[in-house]
Amino acid sequence: MSRAANTGVAILGSGIFAKEAHLPALKALGSLAPNLKAVYSRSEKSARELADEAVELLHYWPDIYHDGDPAVNLDALLARPDVSIVIVVLPITLQPSIVLKALAAGKHVISEKPVAPDVASGLKLIATYEAGYKPKGLVWRVAENWEVEPGYTTAAQAIRAGRIGKVTLFSLRNVGSIDKESKWYKTPWRTVPDYQGGFLLDGGVHSAAALRVILPSPLAYLSGFASLNVEWLAPHDTLISIIKCADGSHGIFELSFAAPTQSRSSIGDGIVITGTDGYLTVNQTKVKDPVTGDEKSVFRVIIKSIIRNADGKEGPEREEVIDEAVRGVEVELASFFAAVVEGKDDGLGSPRGALRDVAMIEASLNSGGQLIDLEKLVTPA
Repeated sequence: MSRAANTGVAILGSGIFAKEAHLPALKALGSLAPNLKAVYSRSEKSARELADEAVELLHYWPDIYHDGDPAVNLDALLARPDVSIVIVVLPITLQPSIVLKALAAGKHVISEKPVAPDVASGLKLIATYEAGYKPKGLVWRVAENWEVEPGYTTAAQAIRAGRIGKVTLFSLRNVGSIDKESKWYKTPWRTVPDYQGGFLLDGGVHSAAALRVILPSPLAYLSGFASLNVEWLAPHDTLISIIKCADGSHGIFELSFAAPTQSRSSIGDGIVITGTDGYLTVNQTKVKDPVTGDEKSVFRVIIKSIIRNADGKEGPEREEVIDEAVRGVEVELASFFAAVVEGKDDGLGSPRGALRDVAMIEASLNSGGQLIDLEKLVTPA
């Protein structure tokens, strides 16, 4: 795919992730990405800051739109015929209305996770898209970068190829430490969240997506508990759930942003999937680039397989280590642009898939130890 002459992209939202993830991904994609024609933020200052970053990385100046002047507000941006794609990187509670506004203006949309603040509003949003905009050929995807991270998809492929046999049990642990000095906490809309779970929803859907992608069977039932341990991370900062998949395998989902120190964050984190013929682990780590000497982040997949001889007896254990660079945002944008420009639908970024991630967090927050049917939760009444 190369840039289509009449295909331009705009970024709606000028926060940390727009600057540190989406702009670098557009740069990495080069000619595979449409030109960034415009940026929008509620304030002129923040929009201009994003535009400055774009100039530095992409070497061209996007037009600036903001709410301070009706002549250059969001409606004016969405009226531009040379902008056919928008990337929505806005606060969680704002995104659904902006997604619909962009679709109504005839734009293709990729919106940052989560798909919606809760399952009920997610179901309504998806129903509106599928009934009114999908039939018109408009593409809407949810940008869940962990869904497409090569480390996780490599692990999924190994399991489906039978490398560890039939999955029997699994665990995911993601424990972090968010203090008041964190750049993520200082984001104003996160400081006083008006959506369920706080950081558990905002960051937790990543972990839910990783399990959804790696495990060969859908998550079916869940029972869990949630708690608040650090007052500034209200309403909740920790959850632990027991999960059963449709194929009978089961596991533990442990998520917290309330570790007392950063060093606690590094203990035991990662994913472990155990099967009848081995197991695999997935952890994020840093390695030295052999060319530049710089450190880069990778997902390290370690596959431990039992080798059986001709009569089925167990032989030595075989180990394979695979490092995959962290580049989920680049992959998801490349896939989305290919869907828009070339009509290639690889199934990634499905709003219904992203809804399952919200359902997993919502069920964990509300369970109180009661069993919740996850399939029923995401099925319209």
